[in-house]
Amino acid sequence: MPDSPKNRQIRIIDQTIREGMQYQGLVFSLDQRMQILAFQEKLGVDVCQAGYPSAHPKEAAMVQHMADHAKDKRYLIRVAALGRAFMPDANILLNTRIHDVHLHLHVKNTDPQAEIKKILTGLGVVIDHIRSTRPDAAISVAMLDMGRTGPDLLDRCIKFLCRDLQIDILSLPDTSGIMAPNQVADQIRHAKYLAGDTAVSIHCHNDLGMASANSVMGIAAGADVLETSVLGIGERNGIGDLYTVVRLLADQGITSGFRHEDMELVHAYYTFVDNIVKDQTGQGLISPCTPAFGRAVHTHVAGTHANGQFGTAAAPDFYLNLLCGRQMVQQYLDLHHIVFSTARLDEITRAIKDASIQKGRRLKKKEIQDIVASMG
Repeated sequence: MPDSPKNRQIRIIDQTIREGMQYQGLVFSLDQRMQILAFQEKLGVDVCQAGYPSAHPKEAAMVQHMADHAKDKRYLIRVAALGRAFMPDANILLNTRIHDVHLHLHVKNTDPQAEIKKILTGLGVVIDHIRSTRPDAAISVAMLDMGRTGPDLLDRCIKFLCRDLQIDILSLPDTSGIMAPNQVADQIRHAKYLAGDTAVSIHCHNDLGMASANSVMGIAAGADVLETSVLGIGERNGIGDLYTVVRLLADQGITSGFRHEDMELVHAYYTFVDNIVKDQTGQGLISPCTPAFGRAVHTHVAGTHANGQFGTAAAPDFYLNLLCGRQMVQQYLDLHHIVFSTARLDEITRAIKDASIQKGRRLKKKEIQDIVASMG
């Protein structure tokens, strides 16, 4: 089965709130959730997974407030929430007046056949109840988890969910975070074949550092819906990163409504969430090496990078050590408005390299200014 064609548009489920609260016990207040929802609306996110209402009545109240607010403001974004795939949780979800109902289903390889049949039959009753109560709600069921579920059982569940129950979205999480990109791609291609008209969603965990790559490969292989979060916050090592995945897909012709080009707004969203993480855990997630938003993405050291056409940064910066070349030194001096003699550029470069070797580190701006000044 070939990969799904490019030049298509996918939907985004932003799980920053719900999945994010599984990151080191993070808790979002109602005000913080409302600001996150506003960011998501401005950025063109399709669905906000706003919480887990069955966890606590106050949690349900916050989700309900968000759903009502989105309706009152005529937001385009749809508000969803997650619950277990049985009747008590379904009723709690419906009472919050959310647009979309997301359920997670646990079926184990070790479950007896009679137990599996009982679980699936019970799910059918729940789905019928949701449809009769809220006909306009999109229903998503997450099959936990594709990385550890045996192929025969996974195929059986996919066929039941998509062909018999005809749910709107089949969510396939790599909940354990153990899959590689090629494995995800193979599974998604197969699931798309079995799912028929049901949309397939991808949700990847980051235990082995593959979440964003797996998310990209899942979409490239045909998944219709992407589940990610800001900075990839989520259970354990988190999930795929929203901006990174959307950006990489867009570069390949697979687009979404997410306005990834508005870097000022995206950066504001990421900084807002990161400040909450920093306040509650003591350590933020935006480090110098954070893709797209870390300071290091702007920097170059080796001379081969002096033309500034590498990486994603629009405004490169340069650090000078023994690896610098003539062109990079010139770019550095121009960038920092240090007046120099072009005729002595080779000499300046050698002096900078020598000083770096002697000091065992890169040179500071004042040291470079002193070298240039000493050469007249």
